[in-house]
Amino acid sequence: MGGMRALSKSKTLRYGVPMMLLIIGGSFGLREFTQIRYDAHKLHSKVDPALEERIKKNKVTLESEYEKLKDATFDDWKNIRGPRPWEESEPLQDQQQ
Repeated sequence: MGGMRALSKSKTLRYGVPMMLLIIGGSFGLREFTQIRYDAHKLHSKVDPALEERIKKNKVTLESEYEKLKDATFDDWKNIRGPRPWEESEPLQDQQQ
């Protein structure tokens, strides 16, 4: 009986053991919750097989796009500003064309 009283007064058993259980249990719980998150993300990121085939067929590389733009001249480039939200867009677009 005296041993039990000494154990109940021990600060390690009263505060240390529950704290360690909380830390260790929390790490396992977080691992499970994050795994659920990543599994759900994998399910939502599935690509339609027909779309995936079209993507594989249409191989566009950075080099091929560079070859298209390499010889282009941008001397006649005109920067056109889009309309502000408070402006009417129709007259402004007609004027800029």
